Amino acid sequence: MSQSSLLESPEIKNVHFVGIGGISMSGLAEILLSLGYRVSGSDLKTSNLTNRLQEMGAVIYQGHREENIQGPDLVVYTAAVKENNPELVRAKSLNIPLIDRAELLGQVMKKYKFNIAVSGTHGKTTTTSMITMIMLEAGLDPTIHIGGELKSIGGNTKIGGNEFFITEACEYVESFLKFHPYLAVVLNIESDHLDYFRDIEHIKESFYKFTSLIPDNGYLVGCLDDENVTWLLDKVSCKKITYGIKSENAMWSASNITFDESGCAAYKLMRDKQEIGEIKLSVPGIHNVNNSLAAIASSQVFGCGIEAIKAGLYKFSGTHRRFELKGVCNNIKVVDDYAHHPSEIKATLKAAKNSTHSKIWCIFQPHTYTRTKMLLNDFAGSFEDAHHVIISDIYAAREVDKGEIHSKTLAEKINLSESKAIYMDRFEAIVDYLKEHASPGDLIITMGAGDIYKVGEMYISKQCN
Repeated sequence: MSQSSLLESPEIKNVHFVGIGGISMSGLAEILLSLGYRVSGSDLKTSNLTNRLQEMGAVIYQGHREENIQGPDLVVYTAAVKENNPELVRAKSLNIPLIDRAELLGQVMKKYKFNIAVSGTHGKTTTTSMITMIMLEAGLDPTIHIGGELKSIGGNTKIGGNEFFITEACEYVESFLKFHPYLAVVLNIESDHLDYFRDIEHIKESFYKFTSLIPDNGYLVGCLDDENVTWLLDKVSCKKITYGIKSENAMWSASNITFDESGCAAYKLMRDKQEIGEIKLSVPGIHNVNNSLAAIASSQVFGCGIEAIKAGLYKFSGTHRRFELKGVCNNIKVVDDYAHHPSEIKATLKAAKNSTHSKIWCIFQPHTYTRTKMLLNDFAGSFEDAHHVIISDIYAAREVDKGEIHSKTLAEKINLSESKAIYMDRFEAIVDYLKEHASPGDLIITMGAGDIYKVGEMYISKQCN
């Protein structure tokens, strides 16, 4: 039986997930439960996501042990799972078929008529969520699989009909090449994941392979403001829809952009330079104007009208860890954001700059040694809109520290242009420093893809109680 047909086989009834608590794995497990499969899974710790799956009928194990393999017909694993994982070892010894998360997601997509896959170096979760909100307002009942938690759907997954499927498409290790997009969005193409990709040309080629999966009657929605996306648009043969706020040639664009005191934009929506209507966003930043244009261009393909677009975008107030307000203490606002790439940092701080505040404190946790080392100069130039920067230790994620890069180096690089960065190795020390130096009216942003959000939570706990 080929891996590409595993979910089509009547022999596959019981599916076990190694690492079921992950944001994508938990969502896939929920989808399989809705399709009638029996699901089990394990993770190092339980969470709201695993508790939700358990309530739906999944069998959840805490910890990875070979006895968790109780006769499944298929075992699903993530890239984070090592080959010596006892459950993988046990499954291999029993000749149980193994499949990785991306391959499973690709097979799930085959069960839907129209697949919408949102790709790009950054902005995927937000744009996927915006498309979701518009299509829900239009009554299209999509099935949704998001890489973050969206309050409006009560989590990261929503089971809908079998016509529309909306998901993110991540380029890391070229996992999106296992997908089956009818409509693909490419938000941007920049250097990242350089532990896998050789250089930007390798990344561009990967995106070209991904968009080549779109059928000729399908669509590519691309941003003309990004030169690498423009290069891509010239190469593909499917139908193309463009958007942007800088390019005069974009089909969808925005004019008369203004910002309120929270940094949220309002603008006139333009199609082929003709005004369509007024759009008001409830998430901050100029980057979210571009994200909203991508969502509008995508949803219009499926007949979503201007009123659904307006309402869906206005109701979208963000996802978990995307400029998420954690609390306000003594008139000091604490926000958390997932930004972990130089362009994301710049966009988030620019959004913060457009809001009402006194000084911006950015508490940044670099994510992976490879990214920090390879993009060090770009990172150093990303904090212009912050008044104070505190750099914590690098979050290793999947990597091992080889002693080639340290957070101190990043702080020193930042200070070459403006002396405003310090390195601190303990979260408790960061919290104490903020308590002593932050003033009413200031904005504190914890930033990174690791566990830096804990600093904001610790600060609020100590400062407010």
